[in-house]
Order: sequence, then C-alpha cells, then structure tokens
Amino acid sequence: MKTSRLVELKHVLASGVAVITVLSFVAPAAAQDDEVELDTLILNNYNDDQFAEAADRNSSKYISTLAIKLAEQGDLKDVFAEEASITVGGGIPIAQKIFVNGLDMLNLNVTIDGTMQNNRTFHHVTANAIDPGLLKAVRVDAGVAAADFGPNALAGSVAFQTVDALDLLNDDQNFGATTIFSYDTNSQTLSESAALYGRNGSFDYLGYFKNAKGDDYTTGGNWQIPGTAADLQSFLFKGGYSSTEGDRFEASAQVMVDDAIRPFRANFGGLSGTSDTRGYDTKRSNFSFRYVKEDATGFWDPEIALGYSENEINIPSPYGSMASSDTLNGKFGNTFHLDDQNTITSGFDFYVKTSDYEDPSPYTASEKSRNFGLFTQVRLQPVEPLKLSFGGRFDTQNFDGVTGFETDVDGFSGNASVAYEVIEGLTLKAGYANVFGGIGLEDNFIFDTSWDYSGLQASRSESVTGGFEYKNGDFSFSTELFKTEVENARSGVLNGDFATEGFNLGFGYSWLSGSAKITYSNSDISVDGAPADGFTALDFAAPLGETIAINVSHELEDWDLLIGAKKWFGNFEQEI
Repeated sequence: MKTSRLVELKHVLASGVAVITVLSFVAPAAAQDDEVELDTLILNNYNDDQFAEAADRNSSKYISTLAIKLAEQGDLKDVFAEEASITVGGGIPIAQKIFVNGLDMLNLNVTIDGTMQNNRTFHHVTANAIDPGLLKAVRVDAGVAAADFGPNALAGSVAFQTVDALDLLNDDQNFGATTIFSYDTNSQTLSESAALYGRNGSFDYLGYFKNAKGDDYTTGGNWQIPGTAADLQSFLFKGGYSSTEGDRFEASAQVMVDDAIRPFRANFGGLSGTSDTRGYDTKRSNFSFRYVKEDATGFWDPEIALGYSENEINIPSPYGSMASSDTLNGKFGNTFHLDDQNTITSGFDFYVKTSDYEDPSPYTASEKSRNFGLFTQVRLQPVEPLKLSFGGRFDTQNFDGVTGFETDVDGFSGNASVAYEVIEGLTLKAGYANVFGGIGLEDNFIFDTSWDYSGLQASRSESVTGGFEYKNGDFSFSTELFKTEVENARSGVLNGDFATEGFNLGFGYSWLSGSAKITYSNSDISVDGAPADGFTALDFAAPLGETIAINVSHELEDWDLLIGAKKWFGNFEQEI
C-alpha cells in the first residue's frame, strides 16, 4: 500500500532541525501486500486552485509541498524559506510578521480556508499567526489580486489552506493516525503532534493537536534571549461530506494558544535596551464552512463560504490590557464555464470587522467596519499562446469610530493581467490593479477616545507587475519588476502615502531525486515621498533591501531519507 502523503518521508535532515521522528498507522480498506511505495515529491503545490494557470496568477507564489512538509514542526519562517520576496521577521511565533515585496501583510487580504482574517492587532505581535503543521497549501498573490478573491486587497492577497482527511488517505484507506516528535537542541524544545483522520462512506473527519515547550533560545553570540521559550498549543477539527454528484461540504475549527512570558515588546525586546519581560496571553481562533461543486463544468460551479476569525491578546501587566479583533465574513460566487479555457466568475461577499480594547482603569473603546461587495472576474484564452484576465468589484463600507463617529465610503476596484508564450517555455507576463481599500481598523492598543476622525479618508492603491518566466525541462528562470503605491493609508486618524518598488529573480533546477532553488529580491520603500526607516514605515512596509534564499534537497531513496540545506541572507537598511 502507499503511505500517507503526510508521512511519505519518514526521516528528514535539514538545517535548523535536529531530529524528526515520525510514527504512523494507516488502516487500509482491504488487505494489501507489504510493498511500500513513496509518492513522488510535488514541487509545485497548486492544490485545488482551478485558476492556477490563469493570467491573474502571474505574480502568485505557490509554496511547495516540500517547504510545507519541512515546516511541520517549525514556524512561518520555515514555510516561506524558499521565497526571498516573502520575508518573516521575529524569532517567536506570536511576533512573526510577514512582508511581501517589502509590504506588511496588514495591507493584503488574508484568508484561512476562505475565512478572512482581521489583520489588525497589537503592533508588537503578529496579526497572522498560524501553526504550519495544519497547512497543506499556501498561495501569495503579490501586488495584483483577482476581484473574486475579496475586498481591500491593497497589495495583493494570501490564501492559507489547512489539511483534511482526504489529503492524507489514499483510495484504499479508511483510517489513519500520525504522530510527529521533534527536538530543537538550541532551546531544548520538544514538540509533539498527533493527528487522527478517516472516512465513513461519504463523510470524512480529522482531529489534530500540537504541543511545543522549551527554554529560551541562545543567539550565535551565546546570548540567551529572555522570553523566547516555546509554549504553544494548537488544535484543528475538520469534517467534510462529498456526495456522488460532486457536492463538497467542509467545516473546520482551529485554535492556537500562546500564554507565556515574552519580551516586553514581543517583536524586538524590552524598553530602552533592557531585557524586561511580561506575560502575553494570546489566543487565535478560526471557524469556517465552505461548499463547492467539485469538477464542475457548464454554467453552474458555485462556491459558498462563511467564516469567523478572532484574535485575543491579554497583557496583565502593567495595565491589565485586554483586546480582541474579530471578523465575520461570507461569500457566494459562481463560475460560468464558457468552455474548457474561458470562464466568468461573479458573485458577492461581505464582512463585519470589530476591534475592542478594555482595561480595569476603567477604559473601553471599539471600532467597527461593515463591507458589502459585488465582483466579476473574466479569464480568457483567445488563442493558445495568449491568456487574459480582467475583473472589477464595487465595495460599500460603513465605519464606526471609538468616539461614535460614523461614515460611509465606497469605491470601484479593477485589475487586468496578460500572459503570452513567445516561444515554447518562454512566457511574458504583466499585471495591473487599482484597488479601493476603504477605512481600515486601527491597532486597538492605541485607541484614543479624543480622536477626531473628520479628516480620515478611504485608502486606494495602484500596483503594476511585469516580467518573464522560462522553463526548459528541469530548469526554470524568472524575473519580475513590481511597484505598489498606496494613498491615504491609515495611521491613527491621519492619512499617509507609501510605496514599494523593486524586482525579484528566481532560479530552479530539479533532478530525479532532488531540487535546488535560489531566489533574490530587491525592494525599496518610501513614506510620503521620502525614504523611510522601519519605525516611520510601521504597519506599512519594511526597508528590507536585498534578500536571498537558497534551498537544496536530495532524497536517498534506498534509505527513505531526505537531506538538504537552506540559507537566507538579508541586507537590511535598518532593523524592523
């Protein structure tokens, strides 16, 4: 029988990981012989993205199955280790902020299993923490995002997808169980995770749990960093139903808890250069429901999604601060298949976002945003070498401020992309987007009931990308130019403008049992027309400058062993 895809590589040696041991049990539907066959490693992880080859995916980065697998007992740095253009700052999970082409992911539309994330919380922690052990696919649309992805995608979008039972079971299996143990020698962190998954007729189910505990980690200069000890628990429960007619219903619930002593400012340390610490009690929850028609053709290919996400951050000292940010969102869309190559996707979506803060002083404050949008995205291939994609959406938003201020704003967004294969293997690509961003919710730890919102305006962005990709057998090379400008970005109750521009390069080569990949990114940022440091650009972008990521792996098939190495270089203009 074939092993589960989750455990097809039973022993992994890679930089940054001391030991990984995987124990698995799989119950087949019927008796099989003892032959074990390892699945071929999939380096391009398009998963179930039916538009993966569309022109509007020109600037998309699909994180490989291998990168996700190697990050199972790691963190977000490991997930994005292959892509120099996607940078993760912070040494502990609750502080790991993600930057795409230098832009803070607060400016991207982020979803987990179709559930929108609030993307805003205390500025010393991340708004997008997730356990990599839950993931099966990640896609980053840098700069240009299709209209049917969702609203307010000022600098693009990010789609995380979690694993389900059908991803882990082969056709001849009805039940499986997996346990993974890992140990980090630097911080003496022991991580253990377990998953049970199976199916009964048309129903499938999965339960997952992870626990990681350890000591503070030590730098290369032999300095033990206070408040960095792992203390994380993660849970996922997921169920699905697949009918014989192709209807797929799926529901999931996930919770991630990190309640521990952390640096006073969790993303960079204590006050005035000290090593002060304090407690951070954080909890991240995500609930989703999704219905799709699998392998649909013709004029009826619907998608229905409903989700709720919440970030809770409590800091008992010194003020007894308690804050939460939550989002309720829904979407209905339908894809009209004109033929195998040409589609039109239309529908509507909505969200309700709330951000609250309170402490025992007593002090309470809240902001709220409601948005309704209509969208259409057209994807065409008029002739074989040429692919086109263009779309638009209209959003109307109601915003409530902490003072009782209320306003309504609305606007149109549009995008267009083209891909043309000049000769076999060489494709030219370009994309453009002009996006209405509305009025975003602010960091709830800086709410001020004396704010005057009267000058606050809705944000808008303009992005352009262009480049080419060349593939010849096992060799690939790509280059991309990018620029994103955002006007009226929110900072407190003021508006500011910021921009990022630069270029990316990528080189890849694969052989029968391995692969090598090198990526390079060079980005410059400005705020209000002037070069900016990390503090000036806070929540907008980061002055990352030049970054390089190198990844090499090779499978020793006779030993069932994967060896590899990864290296990341950065030339920061200033620390974030």
